[in-house]
This record gives sequence, C-alpha cells and structure tokens, in this order.
Amino acid sequence: MMVNAELYVKDLPGQLVGSLEPISMVDGNIVGVVHDREQIINQRIRVSVTFEVASTPQLEKLKAIWKSKDIVISKMGSVYETVTMEYLILGHFSAGYVDNLIDEASNVVNFESVDVSYSSRNGNDTRRTALITAEVRSQTDQDKLDRFFSSACREGSLVYIRGL
Repeated sequence: MMVNAELYVKDLPGQLVGSLEPISMVDGNIVGVVHDREQIINQRIRVSVTFEVASTPQLEKLKAIWKSKDIVISKMGSVYETVTMEYLILGHFSAGYVDNLIDEASNVVNFESVDVSYSSRNGNDTRRTALITAEVRSQTDQDKLDRFFSSACREGSLVYIRGL
C-alpha cells in the first residue's frame, strides 16, 4: 500500500535520516521526501514522506518505531493513483447534452475529477466540439467510461475520439 505521512522531527542534525530509516526497517520503500525547514513548530521541522509498505502490520510497526523515536505523526493517509483520459466529441449537440452525458457517466464510474471545454457556435452552425478530461481511480473504471462514451456517442450520431 502507498502511504503519505507528515511528520515533525526535532530540528537537530541526523533527525531527518533518523525519521526515514525506520521505513527500511519494516521493509518499506521510500517514493519521495520533502522536508520544510521554513515551517518550524516547537523546534521541529516538517517532513512529508511517501512510501510503500506491504501490509497494515508493517505500517503499525513503523508508527510504533516513530513514536519511540519521539517523531510526531501529524497526518497519515493512503495514496492512490488515478487514470486520466481525454475524450473529444464532435457533432451537433448542445452544452446541456454534454452536461447530461457527464451526469449519466457519473452513474457508471466515480470521477476523481472531470473537466469539460466546449467550442462556441459559429453563426447558425450547430456543430460543436467538446473536450472532456476525466480522471478515475482505476483502469477498470476507465474501461467502463470508454464503453459508456462510445455507446452514447454512437446513439447520438456523434464522432468520438479517445485519447488525444
């Protein structure tokens, strides 16, 4: 599991290394570290670390080690990766149509984020372009979203382009 922790360590030489070393003691793997010497609270500096551990027991052991070393854990949470895809829709439709399409899609997948951009109309021409950028939590959700947009665009006689 991927974890992000915000720690506060004493502002003394060797404390940064001392806060990171326990991760390897529980067979964890450090992905990234940022320490902020600008933000000092009670003579402690903030260290944000993202790391992987294989199991919850390893994480609990790590927390116990940090506590024994007088390292303050201010925040800890799981980190998850997301999958982003862009969809270009072309044809005769209104902005309301795309808004409804997004609402229907949200019944199929849980969006982490979705951004929609529309082209403006040119005179009496009702052809438009919509760029939809969707972020979901898994490849499975992306596959579901792909099938949804493909089917909806086929039914609406719209051109659908996936992945720009």
